[in-house]
Amino acid sequence: MIPARAVAPERDAEPMTTAPAPLPALTPRTDVLDFLLTRRSRPAKTLTAPYPDRAVLETLLTAAARTPDHGKLEPWRFVVLQGAALNRLAVLTEARGVALGQEPEKIAKARASFDTAGCVVAVIAAPKASEKIPRYEQDLSAGAVCLALVNAALAAGWGANWLTGYVAHDPVFGAEALGLEAEERVAGFIHLGTESAVPPERPRPDVAALTRWMSE
Repeated sequence: MIPARAVAPERDAEPMTTAPAPLPALTPRTDVLDFLLTRRSRPAKTLTAPYPDRAVLETLLTAAARTPDHGKLEPWRFVVLQGAALNRLAVLTEARGVALGQEPEKIAKARASFDTAGCVVAVIAAPKASEKIPRYEQDLSAGAVCLALVNAALAAGWGANWLTGYVAHDPVFGAEALGLEAEERVAGFIHLGTESAVPPERPRPDVAALTRWMSE
């Protein structure tokens, strides 16, 4: 059988492009809704090994990045903290707590959150210059990323907790520990791991008392 002869494309031919895959049609996902109605963060101090590996983390971060982002500015980024990096942050957390005049109990608790951790993702609020999108909305997007990452981890079977504390709001800590720029701040430290104890449910907000219905 004689093989077909390859034909060189014409020089003036337009390059072929692949159309993006269409979005799936919206259909009820009762399993997802049930998850959201029963989701519960796992206390960071109860999270143990094994911790998510790099491949798992990349999937979780990809899910978290599918977050409302006005202007497509991507006003946030991630810093994955593991191993010696967590030990370094623990030491600096204590030093900054002393420098800031924090109470000893608060310093010990803040340091322990890094000392006992095995995997933490720092979500960094990294605002971009924009005439249309105010800083406030960009910070909201960074917060949405924190929750999206927690929910993605929980949905994947990992324990997850969103923490902040005094170091999250300390620009000196941000610069020294994480290399943040002057305008950047820590939106949250997302602790990830395997849950060692199922936490009890806690009281939830009274949605009816917090909701106002307007039709005109």
